[in-house]
Order: sequence, then structure tokens, then C-alpha cells
Amino acid sequence: MIVVTTEQVEGKNTAEVLGMVRGNAVRARGIGYDFMAGIKNITGGAVSEYSSLLRDTREEATAQMVAEAQSIGADAVVATRYNTSSVGQGFSEIFAYGTAVKLK
Repeated sequence: MIVVTTEQVEGKNTAEVLGMVRGNAVRARGIGYDFMAGIKNITGGAVSEYSSLLRDTREEATAQMVAEAQSIGADAVVATRYNTSSVGQGFSEIFAYGTAVKLK
């Protein structure tokens, strides 16, 4: 599955627009993440624990979006976007969405 942030796949023509596809994932930080982040707050530096949590969450949301695109027969997802929000105390959501298309 081709997934791009551009409006079309370079070098390919769009045969049909199938519609919006989406995926979302919500994950909790947990006490281990907060503890390690607290240490980094004192010593400084990148908070790799949160970075990996968000990366894993983004990959899960993308996989859900791709699965939805595959289920309707898409060859690609164009105009892919991500939105991040806090759902509650210690919970983060990543929402992935784009337009599923058939290519010529």
C-alpha cells in the first residue's frame, strides 16, 4: 500500500477516488514513562520513552487506516494527515486519515 502526504502519487494517475479512510490509536503513558520523563526533566535531554510511545501509537493508527483502505480495494492513500490529542489524564490519541484511491 502506498501512503503519501501529497495529493497524488508521483508518476501515477488516479483512476478513482474511493473516499476517506481513517485509523486511530489511544495509549496510556503509565508510571514507568512518567518516572523516566521526570528524571529527564531534571537532567535534561530527549524523552525517548514518550517518543517511542508516540511512534508506536502513530504506527498503529496508520496500520488501521491502511487496513480500511485495503478493505475497500484501494491501491494508495493520498493526502495523509495525523492529528494528536490528549483524551484524558495520561492518555494520548493519534488519528490518521487520508483519501483512498485506485491507481491507473
